[in-house]
Formats: sequence, structure tokens, C-alpha cells
Amino acid sequence: MKFALSTFVPASVERVFDISLDIGTHLDSMSESNERAVAGVTSGLIELGQSVTWKAKHFGVNWTMTSTIVSWDRPHSFVDEQAKGPFRRFHHRHQFSSEGSGTRMVDDIDYDAPFGLIGDGVERIILTRYLRKLIVVRNEFIVEIARRQA
Repeated sequence: MKFALSTFVPASVERVFDISLDIGTHLDSMSESNERAVAGVTSGLIELGQSVTWKAKHFGVNWTMTSTIVSWDRPHSFVDEQAKGPFRRFHHRHQFSSEGSGTRMVDDIDYDAPFGLIGDGVERIILTRYLRKLIVVRNEFIVEIARRQA
């Protein structure tokens, strides 16, 4: 499954790139799911080749997922992929470009559902909607941080 989100952030490309790689920003934006960084890089900025293991509760179930930064073109893009976790495959490309007085941030998500047990229709309706909401919440948090730091 694939989807993309585009968000305008009122800050420089460099600043938005760094905010997006900050473990604390991610944790704060995901507080509703009680997300925690439990291994690897657990605070500060994560960089190329580094991993973080997350624990969170989604759909009433505790999940553990390790993500690795597999591609890096500062400050234009980076890619994180699931190294270990519930998805059969999870690939998240973050792109950043200057636009007017700020930055256009684009999230491209490409994944295969956990366990391979649910059909495409259910996957699209439930999981994609849920993941999209998580990214929207995260991006709104990034916008708010950029505004506060302006």
C-alpha cells in the first residue's frame, strides 16, 4: 500500500529536516500511543545508518518496531525503513524543498500490512487511514515546533 502527504512548514529546509529527525519530536507527537524509544538512538537527532527501536500501543496491542535511516541527502531527503517489526515491509521517504517563506515537506509511505493476514480492502480502509492520521498528527506537531522556534 502507498500514500503520500504534503505539509507546509514555516521554517527553513535545514530546520525542518532536523526537526523531523529528532527522536524527542517524534515521541512528543506520538504521546497518544505512549510511544517510547527503547534501543538504538533514543534521544537527539538520528543519522544515516543509525536505528531506533520504538515501543507503542496501537489498536490496543503493544508493538515493537526497529527503524533504520537507510538513505540521507541533507537537507533534501531521508528514508527510514523497518528493520524489524510488525509490518512485512515499511518504507518512509521524507522530502524537503524550499517553498516561499518555508518548506514543503512530503511524506511518501510504502508498506505491506502486518502478518499478511488482512486483505487489501481492509488494509486500505483501516490501516492506511490510521497511518495517515499518525503522520498528520506528527506533521502538525512539526509545524507547531517550527512556529514556536521562529
